[in-house]
Formats: sequence, structure tokens, C-alpha cells
Amino acid sequence: MSEEILINVTPVETRVALVENGMLQEAYIERTSRKGIVGNIYKGKVVRVLPGMEAAFVDIGLERAAFIHASDVVNGNDDAGTDAPRTVPDIRSLLREGQSLVVQVTKDPIGTKGARLTTQLSIPSRYLVFMPDVHHIGISQRIEDDAERARLKAIIEEGAEAFRDERGGYIIRTAAEAAAAEDLMADMKYLHRLSQSIHERITEAPTATVIYEDLPLFIRTIRDLIRPQTEKVRIDSRESHQRVMEFVKEFVTEFSDKVEYYPGERPLFDLYSVEDEIQKALSRKVQLKSGGYVIIDQTEAMTTIDINTGAFVGHRNLEETIFKTNLEAARAISRQLRLRNLGGIIIIDFIDMEDPEHQRQVHRMLEKMLERDHAKTKITGVSELGLVEMTRKRTTESLGQILCESCPICDGRGFLKTGETVCYEVFREILRVNRVYDAESYLVMASQSVVDRLLDEESDNVADLETFIGKSIRFQVEALYSQEQYDVVLL
Repeated sequence: MSEEILINVTPVETRVALVENGMLQEAYIERTSRKGIVGNIYKGKVVRVLPGMEAAFVDIGLERAAFIHASDVVNGNDDAGTDAPRTVPDIRSLLREGQSLVVQVTKDPIGTKGARLTTQLSIPSRYLVFMPDVHHIGISQRIEDDAERARLKAIIEEGAEAFRDERGGYIIRTAAEAAAAEDLMADMKYLHRLSQSIHERITEAPTATVIYEDLPLFIRTIRDLIRPQTEKVRIDSRESHQRVMEFVKEFVTEFSDKVEYYPGERPLFDLYSVEDEIQKALSRKVQLKSGGYVIIDQTEAMTTIDINTGAFVGHRNLEETIFKTNLEAARAISRQLRLRNLGGIIIIDFIDMEDPEHQRQVHRMLEKMLERDHAKTKITGVSELGLVEMTRKRTTESLGQILCESCPICDGRGFLKTGETVCYEVFREILRVNRVYDAESYLVMASQSVVDRLLDEESDNVADLETFIGKSIRFQVEALYSQEQYDVVLL
């Protein structure tokens, strides 16, 4: 399996595409105006304790107070290194209003919900996750070889002896498989230096301030996604490429020959039709090659997925037609879950199959395809109603939630791209047109809301773009255009 990582960096956003065998599998977007905060550590202040919910709200300096459940508050009597179930004490015995509290974000604010917090800190590196408050050494379940698990654990236990004056535990990440002992030790030293620095900042910092911020997306990508089977990492920003190379040379030298700067005139995301695939991922309907199709509906409570044979009529009989459609749908669904970053409860309504062997094969296909997923998934068998129930852990907003907003016209029943998203599409279209045609200036025709944004919030970016292409850009409101419609006219 060939794998490539494409990193598109602009001043307003960073986008990452994970491509397997020429097909987009995962997409990550981080905007300068709205960065994700998962992994950040804050010194917060408890503003409200809710005994009825066994939880509390904590002010960490964001627009909305963050949320912490009693089960996520590390008690001095907790033994986080054991698998034994622990009882959750009364939240009032753990927290009080006005109390200062060091917390880490485990889930970004999504919709109307505030960020989710924990007091059990964890600091990730390339091969390890360091947890200052526990003694436990855990190993990723994806490392299946018993001898390799024993080797890794022995190395970490030996290294931990060097830091015996400090309390701390580790989780050995999947990337550590087959890693050299010196690389693991270097990771341990880096994590302890960082932990000491965080501890010093905690002592000095006022409440409602950030103590530690995770790496930017384009460097996190190298830390978390690059693997031995990764053939190339292409970055279209010279400055970001230099920063990535500095990180690679210090922490993952074995991948230094795989990271390259992409200076091509053709936009990086056009190489594998990534832009088109992202657009398709915003649609409810996923067309299957056979002629069948899948409908994906994301709601507040869960995501429902329905499969239909559509135009596929098969060749032998109805049962065989249904079986082949369900098999193809299982492959498509696993990819769409990753690409759209869907999480929470997911209900899949496969077409009813009479043959238990067909049910088993479709279920096995879904399990096999989900093994590639970076997010943790849990899947049940086919229920009496013919449904497959599963959960997928998600810590950030889905692709649709990042790129779209609820449509005011249909009262939230559909989606509409944000003005911000359309503005950035306009910028990319101007750059694309400018490479092909030699115009003196450009006229952008768009809706009132998009033009207002281009002249107000995005005016600095427009000025930068004009300087970059050496041509002026004018704007014209088209009253009949929807927010997603625009045209770039050459003058």
C-alpha cells in the first residue's frame, strides 16, 4: 500500500491530506482564526460545581466555560496504572468554586458544547506519551507482536530508572514499533524536559491562561501520521518545509529523505483531486461504482448510514446483488468515516441479507477496513433489526462542521459553506486563474455576505493576494447569488 501526505499551508489555514493508493483517505484543516485546542494545558478556575451532573464548569480563558466530569478529575487516591474499576467520588469532594485547577483539553468545543477537560495530563512525542501523574507503562494495542511489546516495555522501564526522582508513566505509541532504543531514550529526555518546563509555568502563571500548546498541524502531521510505509510528504510552503525539516532532523531523522518541498505551479491538492474529494465529502450521497449508493446523515445525537442498490441490478439473483452492494458499501463507509471525521454513535443500515454467511463477510469487511483508522472504533454484530452499531472516537469537529454552517433558509436541515470558506475558495480560484491567463485585473462577483467579508475581515488577505499576483481585485455584489456562488472575471 502506497501512502503520501500532502500539506497545503497558507497564511489563513493549513490543510493536510492523507492519500493511500492515490485516493484521499483523511483530511485535516486548521484555520489561523480558529485553531484546535485538543492537547493544550491550561491553568483554569472552577466557576460552577454541578452535583446533579457530577461535573463542573472551568474557566480556561475561552469564550465558553469548559466542562469536566468527576471521572476525569485525578484524585490523590487514584491508581491510574491499574485496570481495576474505580468509584467516582462526589464532585463536591473533588472541586469547589473558585479553585485553581490545571487541566488538559481532550475534546474541542463542538457546536454549543464547551471543551471537555481532564486533570490527568499527557504530553505526546513521536514514540511515547508521558503522563506525569501515573506510574503505569502501557503499550498500543496495534503493536501485536509479543516479543516486540516485551522489548519496548523493557527499554522504557530501563529508561524510567534514569528519572527515578520524578513520578511519571508512559504509553508506547504505535509508531514506536521497531524503533531503536536510542530514539526511545531521546524521546524520554525530551518529554521530561518539556514536563519540567510545564511544571515551572504552572507555578508562575495566573488562572485562565494557557500553559502549554500542542504543535501546529503541519508539524503534528509529521509526529503522528508519518510511518515507514509513507513514501512522500509534500509541503507547498518553503517556510513550513524548513520548520518541518528542523523537526525531522531532531526527532525522526530516518524520514528526512521522504519530506520534500513542492514548488509546482499546479496546486498541490489538485495532484490527487483532493479538492474534488473534499467537496464530495460534504454531500449526503456517496455513489458506489456498482451503481448503488450510500446516504450519510450526521445529527446531534448520532450519524445514520443507509445503503441502497440504486441502479445496480446484479447478474445472478437478488441475494447476490444485495451482498455485493453491502460489501462495496462497507469499504466506502470506512473511508467516509475517516475522511469526514465522523464520531460518536454510528448506526449502519445495511440492506437485509438472508444468508448468515453473507452477514458475517460484510461485518468482517467493515472490521478489516476500520483497522486502518487512526481513531479508536468499536463495532457490534448485526442486530435483530439488521443494523450494525458502532462508535468512533472523535476529539475535533467533523469536516462538515469545520467547512459548513447550518443553513438559515432551511432552519438547519441542510448545510451551507461559510463565507470564510467561500472567500478562501475565491482566493484559490484567483491564484489558479492567474497561473493560466494573463489578465490586467480581476472582478469577483459574489453574494452580499461574501463581498462584505472580502472587504472587511479578509481585506488584509486580499491586499496580500494583490501584492503577490501584482494585479488589482475588484468586487461586485450579485443579489441573486447564494452564499456559495461566485465568479472570477478577467478584466
